[in-house]
Amino acid sequence: MAEQKIYEQGIRAGHERKAVPRQRISTQDMVLCGVFTTLITAGAFIKVPVPVLPFTLQFLFTMLAGLLLGGRKGALSVFVYILLGLVGLPVFAEGGGFWYILKPSFGYLIGFLLATYVTGRMVERRKKLLTGWVIAVNFLGLFIVYATGMIYYYVICNYVIDTPIALGPLFLYCFVMVVPGDIFLCFLAAILTVRVRPIFQKMLGQRSFGMED
Repeated sequence: MAEQKIYEQGIRAGHERKAVPRQRISTQDMVLCGVFTTLITAGAFIKVPVPVLPFTLQFLFTMLAGLLLGGRKGALSVFVYILLGLVGLPVFAEGGGFWYILKPSFGYLIGFLLATYVTGRMVERRKKLLTGWVIAVNFLGLFIVYATGMIYYYVICNYVIDTPIALGPLFLYCFVMVVPGDIFLCFLAAILTVRVRPIFQKMLGQRSFGMED
């Protein structure tokens, strides 16, 4: 009898585990992801007119997607943006289409996707957000974006489209000359995140993170 009871309990537990539904994205989550996909699209065309080299707000919105929505939902927003561009919608800075994967700069879009997921996951695990800590997370995201982008740029130029570029010019034109604006955006995104994320947590019905004292 004891063995029979243990057997029945095991079967019942197995059925209960199978009955646990997978976590799904709610309608509210889909709307928020769509909002950030739209912001990322708009950010590609919003140029900040600063001396020497203007920069866009695309990096800012990809960062905020992960920091405010979390790694999975934030990355989904970026993924949908990339997918829309690859199927032909003119959401990229120079149009759209599957051919865009042959552009050396496409690596930065891949970097946005990776960085959004990583930074979003890091924020999810933090009970209290401090501005300095979020800035450090954003700099990690910045490193992921530029490392991915520059590696992709080098490979495409030197091994795919036969327009060789040396490491020196690559570092100068694809990092030194363009990174200052994105460094500023890292600070701006951190300040916005600490102030705005509690609101997003309440909207999503989740426990809000503490704000910096």
